[in-house]
Amino acid sequence: MQERPSVGVVVLSMGNRPVELTEAIRTVQMQEGVDLDIVVVGNGWRPEGLPAGVRSVYEAQNTGIPEGRNIGASEAIGEFLFFFDDDATIPEPDVLARLAAKIQEADDIALCQPGLTDPETGEAPRRWVPRLRVKPGEFQGGQVATFSEGVVMVRRSAFVQVGGWPGRFFFGHEGIDLAWRLMDAGWRLWYAPEIPVNHPYTEAARHAVYYRTNARNRVWVAKRNLPAPLVPVYLGTWTALTLARVHDREALKVWFRGFGEGVRTDAGERLPISWRTVRALTKAGRPPII
Repeated sequence: MQERPSVGVVVLSMGNRPVELTEAIRTVQMQEGVDLDIVVVGNGWRPEGLPAGVRSVYEAQNTGIPEGRNIGASEAIGEFLFFFDDDATIPEPDVLARLAAKIQEADDIALCQPGLTDPETGEAPRRWVPRLRVKPGEFQGGQVATFSEGVVMVRRSAFVQVGGWPGRFFFGHEGIDLAWRLMDAGWRLWYAPEIPVNHPYTEAARHAVYYRTNARNRVWVAKRNLPAPLVPVYLGTWTALTLARVHDREALKVWFRGFGEGVRTDAGERLPISWRTVRALTKAGRPPII
């Protein structure tokens, strides 16, 4: 008889969405066919009033999203890690079991992203679909080269092998960094849009640090991971795309200051991905120049 998958659930919260957090936890606790260990990481907030069986970690200062998730991953027990935003909900009781089963289909699958939809509109915003070329309503599952960080299940052994999330990033592009390192280590990433999770759609630009960390972390991703000839191509492409998309002069000023910060500051250990990985990313539809 096959053992039930053990899943360490990491919920990061700043304590500013108590109603949503309660509902998020409730839908996790309804999951069947898995052994759960739920850990709430209070990022600058001391978790209080959590349901029975839910553990917590208190961080006096806001450590940022990737480092907060790393802290939760080090505490949560399970062969799989499920990173879950505190405003998301799971509509069906077998979602975590299905995600774990999808990863277990092959020894080289590192993670699986479910299909994310807004609970009010039923739609999946473009940035939640890990493919460059998609038609509305046609979200093909299978192997991908990126994923949405807010709701994803990861094989712990793969996560630990590549060092987890890039903690110093604070906010933005940590998923790109992790995806490239996983693929360079020989792992595959999987997208299963048929497995449903609800997440309210919000604009990432609502965060005060968005334009600064967006630019800085693009530079850091390139400096840490790309072969030297691709670094200027990648950064040039994203500079051109930003100029085409952002028309707010003040926002652009912040973006370019963040870009300069990324150039000047330490991005962490540099471990360039191989050209084999570059080819694999390109074949998967996400060449590392965009």
